[in-house]
Amino acid sequence: MVAVALPAPRMRLGRHAVIGDGRSCALVDGAGTVDWLCWPRFDSDATFAALLDRERGGCFSIRPRHARRIAPRYVKDTNVVVTAFGDDAGAVELTDLMPVDEDGAHVERLAPEHELLRVLTCTRGEMTIDVRYDPRPGFAVRRPRIRRDRLRGVFVTAGAAVWSLRVSVPVDWHEDARGGVACTLHMRAGDQIAFDLVYAHDVPLVLRPLDDHGAALVSATCNYWRGWAKRARYEGPHRDLVVRSALVLKLLCYAPSGAIVAAPTTSLPEKRHGDHNWDYRFCWLRDAAFTARALFGLGYCDEGGAFCHWLLHATRRTKPRLKVLYDVFGKSPGRERILSHLSGWNGARPVRVANGAIDQLQLDVHGEVIDAVAQQWYQHLDPDPSETDLLRELGDYVAKNWQEPDEGIWEPRTGREHHVHSRLLEWVALDRVLGLADLGVLSLSVKRRARFEQVKSAIDRQIRIRGWNSRIGAYTSTLDGDELDATALLLSWYEFEDASSERMRSTARAIDRVLGLGKGLIRRNLALPDDGGFVACAFWFVEHLARGGGTLEEATERFDAIVEHAGELGLFSELVDPHGDALGNFPQGFSHLALVNAAMSIEHRMKEES
Repeated sequence: MVAVALPAPRMRLGRHAVIGDGRSCALVDGAGTVDWLCWPRFDSDATFAALLDRERGGCFSIRPRHARRIAPRYVKDTNVVVTAFGDDAGAVELTDLMPVDEDGAHVERLAPEHELLRVLTCTRGEMTIDVRYDPRPGFAVRRPRIRRDRLRGVFVTAGAAVWSLRVSVPVDWHEDARGGVACTLHMRAGDQIAFDLVYAHDVPLVLRPLDDHGAALVSATCNYWRGWAKRARYEGPHRDLVVRSALVLKLLCYAPSGAIVAAPTTSLPEKRHGDHNWDYRFCWLRDAAFTARALFGLGYCDEGGAFCHWLLHATRRTKPRLKVLYDVFGKSPGRERILSHLSGWNGARPVRVANGAIDQLQLDVHGEVIDAVAQQWYQHLDPDPSETDLLRELGDYVAKNWQEPDEGIWEPRTGREHHVHSRLLEWVALDRVLGLADLGVLSLSVKRRARFEQVKSAIDRQIRIRGWNSRIGAYTSTLDGDELDATALLLSWYEFEDASSERMRSTARAIDRVLGLGKGLIRRNLALPDDGGFVACAFWFVEHLARGGGTLEEATERFDAIVEHAGELGLFSELVDPHGDALGNFPQGFSHLALVNAAMSIEHRMKEES
């Protein structure tokens, strides 16, 4: 009998889990469907893109036919997700992961480079399982030809690429109405079935034996993630959420190069019915630098150091000018284009691939990169001579170009202005280079040092005079402006202004009054058409309080309010609307690194007051 594929329920984004292996990520919804996967790397064309078009995008669904109770969860301190289904007749658990060897590398045995493992276990009674496999390589531009065999599995080819799906038991696959394949399985208590999806391109297709139904791979992968999570240097409140955020940041690190992508998805809308749908599957130097600093703070020096080494490679052609974003190998992602055949998340169009922000000038990037690279020396890691050369060159660029207008941190496509935040990070760039010179980490000529000190002082005066609006009692978004921006909260984070100063306290009060949405949420500014609060900005407010802008109790209460907006599995997107729905690409590294930094600031304040 041909199995009928059940329609996918309309899910909230926050119910998704993310899994990965340091090369790519998959998103699994709360009902057993993989609806996002790009292979072989984060920014590759999607194999499954139902996240952006439920009808045409392609997915891999494993779902008990009559289950009423569905509860996804992560195996503690891992990137392995288990979804439990149950009804009066029985119960099953679906375990999803992208296998990682226990030592984090493929050694001593041949293993696939790109693999998705799904293990189904019947824990009680009996259940009927409907399986639907509908790969749509190339963002579903065309429907692939699927070859199936009861014993050998299901194969899809596209050029030099091949996708192989095998099951640990014989399966009768049938073509379904949408062009994929489907099957029905009957399970009893104690039964276990493994589904192993492997991808290869221009290399031999390596297939693992499935005799143990994937149990060894699940165990090895869990052990790897637990060992990594155990190293987190944090003992403050909400440790589980901090570790979850660290695990997300680790998933966004592209292991072969050290790059850190902003998010594993594209075109998840920042505004419900607007066109603010961007591709975040690249390495924004700002986001990656923030992430590296958070990882350094948690004690993950290998990942932070890997980013610094990648940075040297990525910037070698354009330094001292830095591009806003790069692909995972330090190259240009290409021109932004629209995939008009996809309907978008809940109908939000257009669906974009690549990102036009690559052509923007964002002068804050230099300070964030220098600050991140400086962290490895603060962690007592030996500097690379080429890194010190890079910092001097970046300092020279800032000293020459600091008065230029730019697009700024929020990447509006409406032209350039003189952003206070960009001036702040130009100040940071010179401050950190001069500080490293004082520590003897790098050398500066007398002439260069004098120029850096002169420009740093000029920027300081400009921010304090033209970046401050006495009428509204706050630092503003632009020089001589009267609009507020949440980036002003970072003036104390970068140690330009003390958080306890009257100016910073007044700025924070104004931001909370004008940009606050309640429940801890903060908008970026009033000019942006956001439908919700920007998660990172909310955590910046917590840091302001924890660093002296308020009491420890105020910081803790606000932190507690914000984490209530996390998805069911502890994941954050870019924004949260007042109803608690996630908006923007998911999971968003910028949100999770801000959570980590806020938590560490609270932990530091607790230690100071104990």
